[in-house]
Amino acid sequence: MKAKMIAVTLVLCFAGVAVCFAEDANMGTWKLNEAKLKLSAGVQKNFMVVYEPVGDSVKITLDGTSGDGQSTHTEWTGKFDGKDYPVTGDPASGSRSYKRVNARTLAFTARKDGKVTMSGRIAVSADGKTRTVTSNGTDAMGKKVSWTSVYDKQ
Repeated sequence: MKAKMIAVTLVLCFAGVAVCFAEDANMGTWKLNEAKLKLSAGVQKNFMVVYEPVGDSVKITLDGTSGDGQSTHTEWTGKFDGKDYPVTGDPASGSRSYKRVNARTLAFTARKDGKVTMSGRIAVSADGKTRTVTSNGTDAMGKKVSWTSVYDKQ
């Protein structure tokens, strides 16, 4: 009986370690699939998104174009814990928070001066090859905007 209990405990420990070290479905480089883009006029387009681990945090880099066609480069480093962390390069927000909903889904909120300017969800497909970002918010003029972007893993 004691040997059986030890064996079961070891199996559970190894399973726990495997889960902890499993690759996060969001990590990697994602390229916009423009054919599947649904975008309100004047909204920023992010052509390339990179998620990479940095210590015990995650760095997210976005490259794209603003609503008026100017190149953009945005960076955020933080944890998927629902807390606000500073963002650079985005005139519409000064901080963002990401919160893990499940293994393949994140919820996010962007704020400027404490006010929510954008929120949405990021869902990675079961096969890990695509991610869909569904967002809504307000533009610089206070107009409500929404978009759905689909990205392919590179």
